Amino acid sequence: MTLRIDIQVAGSRSGLPDVARLRHWARSALAGRRTDAELSIRIVDAAESQALNRRFRGKDRPTNVLAFPAELPPDLGLPLLGDLVICRDVVEAEAAEQAKPPHAHWAHMVIHGTLHLVGFDHETEEEAGKMEAAEAEILGELGWPDPYRETEGSND
Repeated sequence: MTLRIDIQVAGSRSGLPDVARLRHWARSALAGRRTDAELSIRIVDAAESQALNRRFRGKDRPTNVLAFPAELPPDLGLPLLGDLVICRDVVEAEAAEQAKPPHAHWAHMVIHGTLHLVGFDHETEEEAGKMEAAEAEILGELGWPDPYRETEGSND
């Protein structure tokens, strides 16, 4: 698979997953779905996430990941998938609240957003079930637990 990924970080790179991990997680989400892909991942703070979420989704709060699929005519045949915007503040807070390793949650957000870029969604119960199953399978292959399964007493 040829995966081209542009990483943009608003603020410090300290404590963030490295580019190789981000690429590996996106590649894992694309395996069997796309053979050639280009995408951008922009890591932002809460203020930028909130502004984008308000503008594009009408929700006036920061969110963990926003996916912006490329809207190209299909006959162009370009591998451009689109852009992911991941809010560092939200991802780090969610990982702490859910008592899960930060990299597990980062992997989940990259995978979740990448699946959106290839057409997965969770607007209906059926769509959500398919998307969550795909996410759990990919994360499992990477050695991370299913983020949707509650396990009593788990610190994952």
